[in-house]
Amino acid sequence: MSLRLYEELFIVKPDATDEVVDPLIESLTQLIVKDGGNMQTSEKWGTRKLAYQVGRYLEGYYILLKFEASGVTIKELERRLRVNDLVIKYLTVRLDEEMKWVEKRRKRREKRAARKPQVTAPAVPGAAPAAGPVAPALPAEPAAPAPGKPTEGAEAPAAE
Repeated sequence: MSLRLYEELFIVKPDATDEVVDPLIESLTQLIVKDGGNMQTSEKWGTRKLAYQVGRYLEGYYILLKFEASGVTIKELERRLRVNDLVIKYLTVRLDEEMKWVEKRRKRREKRAARKPQVTAPAVPGAAPAAGPVAPALPAEPAAPAPGKPTEGAEAPAAE
């Protein structure tokens, strides 16, 4: 049985008090620890406006739990949240999957960078190293006008 990292965000009714919410958090924490997991953080975000109406509620009291647990523990945790009358919404997110994806991307990026040839300027004795890309030199004289177009300051030929 392997432990994985999870976040559980659940929303309880906005009129719920700390006297009612604290025992709920404590019972969920005890469930996690009893099944061999370990609790990392527990945050109460307070009452916030919901993105859409859930039941008859426009606001909810948000609580975030971050913990390590097994899949069996998650099933029991979600079951308890589903049957609890205080909870109006919940969401479980597995974080180690996302961290594994980020690590895989980082390794791929490093591998690609290692394949790229390192560009170095040829060493010239006595020359200062270049600070960055050099702009192309500008022409010494302005370009000649296109054929058939009068130049500035020149008068147009008189018609006969």
